[in-house]
Amino acid sequence: MNTVSLSHQLKIIENYIPYHKKVNLKQSKVSVGWHLYHSLKVINTVVSVMKKSDPKEYNDNFKFLGKVLLTFNYFPKGKAKAPKQVNITETILEETILEQLKTVNSNLETLKSLPKNAFFVHPLFGNVNKVRVCKFFKTHTNHHLKIIESILD
Repeated sequence: MNTVSLSHQLKIIENYIPYHKKVNLKQSKVSVGWHLYHSLKVINTVVSVMKKSDPKEYNDNFKFLGKVLLTFNYFPKGKAKAPKQVNITETILEETILEQLKTVNSNLETLKSLPKNAFFVHPLFGNVNKVRVCKFFKTHTNHHLKIIESILD
């Protein structure tokens, strides 16, 4: 999965949608659908924040930890909590996952036109600009796809 592109990861997400109700409490406290929806919601929320950001206010304070984790395309399981903006508590329906996926595809097109220093503030890594955000999306999505695979095994 390390060399898989984000567009390929999105196809994998789409293929997992029929399994959205699956749960395996030994692997995760939440369903496959939660992981799918959360992964997509993160991309949509981040792009929305980046669209509103002022690139002139960007400063490169990206933390060493972020550099290491993104270099290895790895987030450790169970070490961080999802921020409330992307921590879904409602029931996840197939339709809502598909809506998020459609929005992701639109937002990724929007992302291409943003200035290189459009950014969002990550709670652990600091400022993440357009240069780093796709690697962040890939690493974050990879993390949740691995959890989904463990739920379905």
